[in-house]
Amino acid sequence: MPHTDPAIELTKEQRADAIDSLQRYFEENLPEPIGEMPAGHLLDYFLEEIGSVIYNRAVADAQSRLHLRLEDLTGELHTPEFTYWQRIDNKRRTRR
Repeated sequence: MPHTDPAIELTKEQRADAIDSLQRYFEENLPEPIGEMPAGHLLDYFLEEIGSVIYNRAVADAQSRLHLRLEDLTGELHTPEFTYWQRIDNKRRTRR
């Protein structure tokens, strides 16, 4: 089922930290500071407009990593079959 939420949700703490970060960015890099309310609106815009791009990229990256891990699963977990007699024969040879 596709993810239909139009925006990424932040906790109150994450939202406050993001707004603080936006305000600091404006103060240090742009000629005019930005207030808390405009920073909040800008954050909402970024989350709704660009958030899905970041989300989709993260999902694609996770799928790619999982795919690589699954391809290697046989090599990682494969165990030889019908080895009982081979082990017994090897033990017998080392006893002699």
